[in-house]
Amino acid sequence: MIKKFFLLIVLMTGFAGTMNAEEPELLNANVQEVQETQQDKKAVVEVPQWVKNIKFSGYGMLQYQGEDKEGAHTNTFNLRLARFILDGKIGDFDWRAQIQGTNVKGPGEPTVQLVDLYAEWVKHKAFRVKVGQFKRAFTYENPTHPITQGWYSYAMVINNLSGFGDRTGEKSSGGRDIGIQVQGDLFPNAAGRRLFHYQLGVYNGEGINEKDKDNRKDIIGGAWVMPIKGLRIGAFGWTGSRGGMLDPVTGTKRSVEKNRYAISAEYDKDEWTFRTEYIHSQGWGAAKAANNVREIDYSKGDKADGWYAFGIVPVIKSKLHAKARYNLYRQSKEWSTSKTMYEVGVNYFFTKNLQLNMEYARVNERATHDSYNFVDVELDFRF
Repeated sequence: MIKKFFLLIVLMTGFAGTMNAEEPELLNANVQEVQETQQDKKAVVEVPQWVKNIKFSGYGMLQYQGEDKEGAHTNTFNLRLARFILDGKIGDFDWRAQIQGTNVKGPGEPTVQLVDLYAEWVKHKAFRVKVGQFKRAFTYENPTHPITQGWYSYAMVINNLSGFGDRTGEKSSGGRDIGIQVQGDLFPNAAGRRLFHYQLGVYNGEGINEKDKDNRKDIIGGAWVMPIKGLRIGAFGWTGSRGGMLDPVTGTKRSVEKNRYAISAEYDKDEWTFRTEYIHSQGWGAAKAANNVREIDYSKGDKADGWYAFGIVPVIKSKLHAKARYNLYRQSKEWSTSKTMYEVGVNYFFTKNLQLNMEYARVNERATHDSYNFVDVELDFRF
């Protein structure tokens, strides 16, 4: 009996020793299996394509300006603007969100605001749909990038009659509004280049970040032909209103009409750029353009117009461009109210993302009988 008991203890001790010898191997095997499983799970997790498609970019514009207008000399550095942009793509939709910081009220009075927020269905070149806040479908110069536009500012007639610091008193909106727009390019030739473009939009009519004040919508459309590469000739129309304007005669609020048209021509190829546009506007203006002013100024009349023409040509390809512009605006469509700028300058490119723009202008303001000199120097960069 004692022998059997002793033999049982020996067998159990041997079995336990065998188990203890195998435990580290089993433990290591289990740990390795868990790690492999976790790695497999990590490999399965993928970043969505729409996230991969997001692109961050932006640019800044640093400025020096001076003028010797009688009794109002200026000489100042200025931060013209900074923009931060997110672009992306989700399926057949492109989208953009853009924030801007600028001294729209003048040096030392910065404004930060949302300027773009839209999505556009881009599946077909012949028919695209854009919804949100974006550039109005009016003129060639309006949608041009502030840096590639090439000048210290957009032409005066664009600023006043294309929804920048608008004649109707809209706050500075860079030509934008909230709405929906359709556009497309038609009639491809043998080389695949499309010969005709159209665009039509419906907007609130109040500028950026503003709801409709009178439940009336602005309707803007345009079309152009492109008979040869680089050349386009077109026309635009705009009918609408701006609500909530104070009538100083009656003391009540009313809407003011915006009935406008533009005729445009441009040649842009191999760094040679020539563009001219004429814009005519019918409808009362505000006491002051821009800054969200909502008081009618009947003394300005109900018509305004203006035009510009410029050429930018390469002196050293991709390095140095020379430029000249004739720039005129008549706030009452009368020569006695005209302001004219005769501008010349150069743009120098350190790299494709860094450039120095310089220009001189002789300015003539007939309303005040002032003639004076104006200079502008800008350092512009992209990232």
